[in-house]
Amino acid sequence: MAESESSQFEHLRHKAPWALEREREAVAVCAPLRSQVNLARIVRVAGGFGLRRVICCGNAKVRAKVARDAATTVEIEVHRTLPPVLKRLREEGYTLIGVEQSTGASCLYDFEFPRRAALVFGNERLGLSPEELAYLDQVVEIPVYGLPYSFNVATSAAMVLYAYCRQYPKG
Repeated sequence: MAESESSQFEHLRHKAPWALEREREAVAVCAPLRSQVNLARIVRVAGGFGLRRVICCGNAKVRAKVARDAATTVEIEVHRTLPPVLKRLREEGYTLIGVEQSTGASCLYDFEFPRRAALVFGNERLGLSPEELAYLDQVVEIPVYGLPYSFNVATSAAMVLYAYCRQYPKG
């Protein structure tokens, strides 16, 4: 198409969010992360997908400049360690789903998420510990076809939250 011809598409900067018919019942849960930037990116993507709650552990600080509006619209809980959080979430009726490369993991492509899901992301280098894995109801794995052998935790969160929201597009 020549530059002078008009396009059928027009860029809409800062388009208003799509309305959900009901609140999302998923919560993102992070083991202690090494990078505050990764945590902020997870908060930002959670906010973009309409999640209302992110739980993080360890010395967690969300960089508002990276998380943008989600730093104020997403409820952020900080806890010392992950296992007590997982125990409490199970008591609250969440299905605990780890995102990890592990034995018995289901492929993300075929995974059917329960609506009330706690999506648990591990540390960038160590993943989820054996103790943390023991708390989980299910584990989902993102297929990797090249090097490196895994995805960044914030990238993984974006892919998993996208897959969850595709199954529950209206909330």
